[in-house]
Amino acid sequence: MIYNFSAGPAVLPKEVLQQAASEMLDWHGSGMSVMEMSHRGAEFMSILADAQQNLRELLAVPSNYKILFLQGGAIAENAIVPMNLARLNGSSESAVLDYVCTGSWSVKSIKEAAKYANVHVAADARSLNPAGKFNAIPDESTWKLSANAAYLHLCTNETIDGVEYNFVPKSSAPIVADMSSHILSRVINVADYGVIYGGAQKNIGPAGLTIVIVRDDLLGHALPSCPSAFNWKTVADNDSMYNTPPTYAIYIAGLVFQWIKRQGGVAALEKNNIAKAALLYDFIDHSKLYENRIAKECRSRMNVPFFLRDESLNAQFLSAAKERGLLQLKGHSSVGGMRASIYNAMPYEGVQALVNFMQEFEQRHHP
Repeated sequence: MIYNFSAGPAVLPKEVLQQAASEMLDWHGSGMSVMEMSHRGAEFMSILADAQQNLRELLAVPSNYKILFLQGGAIAENAIVPMNLARLNGSSESAVLDYVCTGSWSVKSIKEAAKYANVHVAADARSLNPAGKFNAIPDESTWKLSANAAYLHLCTNETIDGVEYNFVPKSSAPIVADMSSHILSRVINVADYGVIYGGAQKNIGPAGLTIVIVRDDLLGHALPSCPSAFNWKTVADNDSMYNTPPTYAIYIAGLVFQWIKRQGGVAALEKNNIAKAALLYDFIDHSKLYENRIAKECRSRMNVPFFLRDESLNAQFLSAAKERGLLQLKGHSSVGGMRASIYNAMPYEGVQALVNFMQEFEQRHHP
């Protein structure tokens, strides 16, 4: 049995892949693959409408929010967000954007946003660690928020560092949340946020699709220099069809949304995700060979970084894991160690198989 722990593009539900395979040459008797359909044809328009509606139901998206299907991933949105929101409180020259820095993706977001407005880092988690590492979220009481910020930006789950928010901050400014790696993994109140965005390649589908959920009143504020295809109002007015959308990625995402509904919805997946994460973290916490360095109150359920206390065993660990069918466990190059990404489509049995292997490896090399 193969279990893929890649951080993204990541494992997809087997049922979804099987359905996509069966429909590859002929979608619902149309005589066409989804890959070769006109994006404005009736067939694809029905796929798009179903995907949008199912996502709205799964997240209970209020009626005053638009769901946009875009391209470019969260990295592109790091620029597109300030392009669309920097003028909320006036000119972009005087705009202040609040950012909380909790990991590698926050760093990228801050660097990109600074090209468009004045970025104020309201809190930086590296200040909590003598080595300047990301392993916690600064206490909200210590955040220094601006009085006139256009928005407050968070990365609510740091894929690389394994830090996840378990609370919604208080903010007078709209909260913009990069939820790339944990959207649909836990129940959220969309109305707590002004904008939610994320790349699809974690819990939604293949790379190439970006999801943006934006409140109506935040549309129509784009910088004059914002490209039309990145202007959220233009995209919303054209129902995500201003330019040719990533049609096949939307189709797969739609199948994943249907799969989530069959599992019992987001609440049912969250219960399973809690169990999977508890199984892995509990083993690591009681191990003499492995360790997790993230503060317990903000450990990610989706991305679990861990280290071998004897790092000379790293190569052996990865080689033996691969032989057991446990793939993509090497940590990000900026962090090192190992990382197990246990998204929605990773079954409990996959995490149990990983724990069994880690236990056997420890008994052989650190009895």
